[in-house]
Amino acid sequence: MNYAILILFIAMALAAGVAGAWFEPGLWYSLMTKPWWTPPDAVFAPVWTVLYVLMGTAAWLAWRRSGWSGAHNLFVVQLVLNAGWSWLFFGLHRTGWALAEIGLLWLAILAVTVGFWRIRREAGVLLLPYLTWVAFAAVLNFRLWQLNGGGLPFG
Repeated sequence: MNYAILILFIAMALAAGVAGAWFEPGLWYSLMTKPWWTPPDAVFAPVWTVLYVLMGTAAWLAWRRSGWSGAHNLFVVQLVLNAGWSWLFFGLHRTGWALAEIGLLWLAILAVTVGFWRIRREAGVLLLPYLTWVAFAAVLNFRLWQLNGGGLPFG
């Protein structure tokens, strides 16, 4: 087994997290009106760290079975979208645009999940927590947008 490739895939996923973490929530986020079910800030970093490790592991499992595939291309696309959401939401404070972008992110994750599943079932299964978490994050993004003056087209 080539564990160097596993480390590379996990590093790719974690790099998206580091890029996204560049835009910290800060005062702006702390002052937002939030739904009661918003997780505490301390939950996000550990959850995302686990998800990035699962993502990288899933990509590696699929790679071991088939080499680089179209699903891996989509994997890279979703990593870019993942980091881009933080830039839109926390960096630019554009909650509406972030909402649109997280919809694209979720669709990209779904496509990667299906693609990896077809290559190796376990690889697809490892992405299900990520798909679920981003669905939750999208609903939270929507409520934050709605509760904090969201308007059309996107505010």
